Amino acid sequence: MQFINNAASENISPNFIHEGTDLKQKDLWWKCGVIYHIYLRSFFDSNGDGIGDIQGVIQKLDYVKDLGVSGIWLSPFFKSPMADFGYDISDYLSVDSQYGSLADVRNLVDECHRRGLHIIMDIALNHTSDQHPWFVESKSSLNNPKRDWYIWKKGSRFGRPNNWITGLFESAWEYDKLTKEYYLHSFLKNQPDLNWRSPEVQEVFQKILHYWLNFGFDGFRLDMINWLIKDEKMRNNPNLFFVNIFQKQIYNKNQNNISPVLKMIRQTIDQFPNKVTIGEVFTMPPGNPELSSFYLGNGSDALNLAFDFSIMYRLWSARSLFLAVKKWLQAIPEKGWACHVLSNHDQKRSFSRLCRGKWAQEKAKVLSAFFLTIPGTPIIYYGEEIGMKSLAIRKKNIVDPLGKKFWPFYSGRDSSRTPMQWSIQKNSGFSEKNSWLPVNPDYMTINVETQDDDKQSLLNHYKELIHLRNLEPALNIGDWKINEEGQRGVVDYYRFYKDNIIRVIINFKAGKIKIRDTTKWARSLENSGASFPKSTVYWQDHTRLKWQILFSMRKEEHIEILGSGNLILYPFECLVLKKIRAT
Repeated sequence: MQFINNAASENISPNFIHEGTDLKQKDLWWKCGVIYHIYLRSFFDSNGDGIGDIQGVIQKLDYVKDLGVSGIWLSPFFKSPMADFGYDISDYLSVDSQYGSLADVRNLVDECHRRGLHIIMDIALNHTSDQHPWFVESKSSLNNPKRDWYIWKKGSRFGRPNNWITGLFESAWEYDKLTKEYYLHSFLKNQPDLNWRSPEVQEVFQKILHYWLNFGFDGFRLDMINWLIKDEKMRNNPNLFFVNIFQKQIYNKNQNNISPVLKMIRQTIDQFPNKVTIGEVFTMPPGNPELSSFYLGNGSDALNLAFDFSIMYRLWSARSLFLAVKKWLQAIPEKGWACHVLSNHDQKRSFSRLCRGKWAQEKAKVLSAFFLTIPGTPIIYYGEEIGMKSLAIRKKNIVDPLGKKFWPFYSGRDSSRTPMQWSIQKNSGFSEKNSWLPVNPDYMTINVETQDDDKQSLLNHYKELIHLRNLEPALNIGDWKINEEGQRGVVDYYRFYKDNIIRVIINFKAGKIKIRDTTKWARSLENSGASFPKSTVYWQDHTRLKWQILFSMRKEEHIEILGSGNLILYPFECLVLKKIRAT
């Protein structure tokens, strides 16, 4: 896979000025930059009702900009009964009053663009709310013009049309007494599935996407995109363990003939310059990078980006995490591009999954360094940059329908959606009143205000790495070459774009590790002819390449050790080196 294929022909964002290359100033921002995922309901409450809103996001845009990211992905704000907190949409062109107004959205888009930030809309295409006027019409009679906009079937001699189940391990079919047919719902019964084989459905969504692109949005995150097309024959899924609630789901999702729909979406997007589509291709552990890559087509004729969840299903292991990323990158088509996520609004937060024990903070820094220096676009979930943790929610406070149904075996998704921790004030500065979900009690130590003043904090660690990534073409657009894949608890790789060559070495273990190919270290570049301060530390390796240290988590200790002739990585250390000259 070549990450820099045809890069010269693309436009480049003003945030990424690559001197000495043929890249122009407006390259694709979603390739070069970092995206920040905001769960709207939990980001900032501007009106004191306990629910995050659009004005709240506007008030915090300077914080987002200061992180160094190039854009935000905003969870749904559409009019909705909130059975699934916005992913059950009853009007694709209206804003839910809980979040604000259309004028507020207009203001948000303008304020993002004024700061040089792009904004991605989160939209559910697979299903609507059962209160959407389309569905109300569809269920009104068998011959209604919108009957075919949803998936309706007569029952079989066994009852329901087939054995498909939902994510709640219930039948995916709901009986309608009026028309005496069943409608399909892959998720909640309040979320009837649209029929994407209908030309009218495709046409109306082309118009919806056009509307929001003309409005000023810079792209779309497409919810559960791999459910859009179902098996035309509606065949039963094979049961596992001879029990219907455990199935190998091969007919209700992941259909190859979704390709024309993906191409239609891409063609719609490509009518507007520099826009992006990101597909949620949900899979169960251990992940499926080959499936996710299918939704990219050849890299230029389907989605721009797709999620592979493999890295979110890994435990703390340099080898395991590295190989998950390597396999995903190998699956990307030649003209395609990867993106990476450590957490999202449906999964346990990365800090709680991976960063445990006395080295928790160090692990979080190592993980972020890896995440921000591998090829592809990093997508940061709100609060990840300060080390927010998943919170065990008491039963009485659970609002997620999955948590309500499966408690105590599964407490749902609320744990990763708790309010952003801004300060040590009441409710961590999120809201003046009680918030829609409890604030994590650790907010007294884990919050933006406290970390912003601490140069060694995780927040400032993120800022420094994002800034470095934005400056170096090799890190934001370049390809890679692997030296070490985690066998000793170390990952070691080059990132390169033309003559910009970066080396990243990360120690995932609690012990010191020696890097074998070192030959000479010095404290100064005096008389070297390089245009760096005399205090710059560099390393000359066995190939006589000299490397400037751009980033180190333990700078002072390294200066002492580097002079001894060996490169030693401290526990949970990361080094980012830049080739400066050959001698």
